[in-house]
Amino acid sequence: MEENVQIAFILTILAGLSTGIGSLIAFFIKDKSIKFLAFSMGLAAGVMLYLSFMEMLPHATHSIGATLEHGHDAAWYAILAFFSGMLLVGVIDRLTPHHHHGPQDSDIALEQDTTVINNKKLMRVGTMTAIALAIHNFPEGLATFVSALEDPHLGITIAIAIALHNIPEGIAVSMPIYYATGSKKKAFMYSFLSGLVEPLGAILGYFIFMPYLTPFVMGMLIAGVAGIMVFISLDQLLPAAHEYDDHRMSIYGVVLGMFAMAVSLALLVGHHAHHVH
Repeated sequence: MEENVQIAFILTILAGLSTGIGSLIAFFIKDKSIKFLAFSMGLAAGVMLYLSFMEMLPHATHSIGATLEHGHDAAWYAILAFFSGMLLVGVIDRLTPHHHHGPQDSDIALEQDTTVINNKKLMRVGTMTAIALAIHNFPEGLATFVSALEDPHLGITIAIAIALHNIPEGIAVSMPIYYATGSKKKAFMYSFLSGLVEPLGAILGYFIFMPYLTPFVMGMLIAGVAGIMVFISLDQLLPAAHEYDDHRMSIYGVVLGMFAMAVSLALLVGHHAHHVH
């Protein structure tokens, strides 16, 4: 177990850093393409939605069920955690000040493609996405770490899957912030930091939460995070994407994001099944 600790940490750090790769990709898009912004937000929403429903919820239900006397109650616990996560973001969303676009904002707005971009709003979407992904990366880092501790091969596969979907996440965080501030450095920092939470999750998880992280607690956390991700996709990413482009680009993004996630999860499952036999 101990010799796996280093491998586990390295894997988690690499998985987290790949968010930075995503934000770097965003800067190679030469002109500030509105279409690419809409597409990348859709992509992030697709990744987050597919991951939440197809991977996190079933995983959470399974984890919770493993610890209950009556396994069939697991679904109810998972549902409770899932909607609590949604409720939590909904409340946070209500409490944080919104900026409505008015004539007095026109000096902040960028006119381009005859599209008026409200920078404050974009900044908000970018920041919310960064926070959501950071929260989501925390258990992810933990998951990579814990699975790598048990089985380095499985850990490597999970790290690769996480790294792959952290790339579009990085794009999703850095694009709106880059558009809002015009600063590549700021955009990179935000997305880089949201990825750094991953190794942080592993370190804290290892030293602090390990004793308390029963499968039940893990399951409830994962289901809650799934709820958070679904809410942010529907409330922040998609409406923002629609605002900047006709909804086609964002929907193509959603579909591609789901497809990318589906493929990487299928590869994971295939590898895992192969490993178990």
